Amino acid sequence: MSSILAKFYAWLDERVKISDLVQFMGKKYVPVHRHSIWYYFGGVALFLFIIQVTTGILLLLYYKGSDTLAFESIQFIMSKVAFGWLVRSIHSWAANLFILAAVIHMFSVYFERSYRNPREITWLTGMLMLFLGLGFGFSGYLLPWNELAFFATKVGTDIAGVIPVVGKPLMVFLRGGDDVTGATLSRFFGFHVAVFPGIFTVLLVTHLLLVQRQGMSEPLGLDPGKERKTMPFFPNFMLRDVLLWLIVLNVLAILAVFFPWDLGRKADQFASAPAGIRPEWYFLFMFQSLKYFPPRILFIDGEVLGIGLFGAAGLLWLLVPFWDRKSALGIRSRALSYTGIGVVAYILVFTILGWFS
Repeated sequence: MSSILAKFYAWLDERVKISDLVQFMGKKYVPVHRHSIWYYFGGVALFLFIIQVTTGILLLLYYKGSDTLAFESIQFIMSKVAFGWLVRSIHSWAANLFILAAVIHMFSVYFERSYRNPREITWLTGMLMLFLGLGFGFSGYLLPWNELAFFATKVGTDIAGVIPVVGKPLMVFLRGGDDVTGATLSRFFGFHVAVFPGIFTVLLVTHLLLVQRQGMSEPLGLDPGKERKTMPFFPNFMLRDVLLWLIVLNVLAILAVFFPWDLGRKADQFASAPAGIRPEWYFLFMFQSLKYFPPRILFIDGEVLGIGLFGAAGLLWLLVPFWDRKSALGIRSRALSYTGIGVVAYILVFTILGWFS
C-alpha cells in the first residue's frame, strides 16, 4: 500500500510540483508567544466556512427556492432524506459558529494591532468577509420560509428602509418589491447561493495570499531585544490547526445531534407577527440598542440616528488601519485597547439584554 501511495505521490509531484509547495511551507515560521492561541481562530473560521459550503451544496440538491415550496422542501429534507435533518442542523450551527469564530478573530487582530503597516489590506479583506458573513446569515435566515424568519426579515428590511435618501430604494431592492413576498425569497436565495459566495471566494483567496506573503504579526509589547521563538508552519502549526478543527467538528456534531435546528411553522404573509420576534444573536445588540432610542431627538428620528451611529462606528472600525498609524506603545494605544474592551462589553451586555427581553 505504501509503495502505491509513493508512486501516486511521485506521479502527482511530477505534474503539479507538490514538493515545491511542501518546501515553501516548511520554510515558513509562526511566532510563538503567550498570545499565539489567537492565531488559530482564522483557521477555525475557514474550516467552518468549508463545512457550510459542503452542507449547503447537499441541501441545494433538494431545496426549492419559492414561497410555495421552500418550507415543504425543508420538511422533506428533514423527514425523508437520509440524514437530511443532520445536514441541515450542521449547516445552521456551522453558520453561527462561523460568525462567532470570525468575530473572535477580528477582535484578536484589533487588540494585537495586527492591522498596521503592511497589513492594512489584510484587515480590509477580513472585515469585508465578516460583513459578508453577516449577509450570509441574514439572507439564509429567510430561506426556510417559516414564521419567525419571515417576520424577522420584515423587521430587518424595515430598519434598512429608514436610512435617509437611500433607505426606501434599498428596502425595495432587498425585498424585490414593497413587501416581503416570494420575490424576496427568490432574491435572498440568489444572494445566498451565488452573489455572496462569489464575492467571498475572491476576498478569501486574496486574504489567504496576503497572510502567506506577509506572515503572522507579533504583538507590539514584545521585548525587541529578546530572542524570538518560532515554529515551522508545516507540519507543526498545521497539525495543531487540524487538531483544533477536529475539536470544533466534535462540538459541531454534538450541537447538531442534541440540539437540532427547529423548522417551526410555515410563514403566513397575512397573519399578525408572533410575540418575541427578534433577529439572530449577532444582530441582537443593534436591535436591542434601537429600542432605547426615543422617537425623536431634536429634529432627527431616533431610529434613523441609531442606524447612522452604527453605520459611522462600523466605517471607523473598518478604516482603523488608516487612522491608527502610530507604531509605538503609549497613551493612544491604551485608549484604543480600552475602546476595544468597551465595544466587546457593549456587544455582550446588549446581546444578553436582547436575549432575555
